[in-house]
Amino acid sequence: QVQLVESGGGLVQAGDSLRLSCAASGRASGTYTMGWFRQAPGKERELVAQIGWNGVTTYYPNSVKGRFTLSRDNAKNTVYLQMNSLKPEDTAVYYCSAKGPTNSAYIYWGRGTQVTVSS
Repeated sequence: QVQLVESGGGLVQAGDSLRLSCAASGRASGTYTMGWFRQAPGKERELVAQIGWNGVTTYYPNSVKGRFTLSRDNAKNTVYLQMNSLKPEDTAVYYCSAKGPTNSAYIYWGRGTQVTVSS
């Protein structure tokens, strides 16, 4: 079992930056692939960043590529999502998630943190 707790959301203006953190606890959490998803009202949840257990393999969709950076500190069991040049369309609830080496889908979820970007 892995527990995930997000922090760092808030209200910012377009063009600002924000850093989200996700603290993981539980057995072998350092071996998990970590991801950040977001869900805006009326829209489906989408993956916005993913990082492998070694901190090297990353994935970003085109909508955030070049603006968002995901990193991890396995010594602290924490991942960080740095979001730069924020846009109003980035407004959503952001969820931290994890999946183990043998999982094809994300199975652990945090409760989410609200990010609101005003124009």
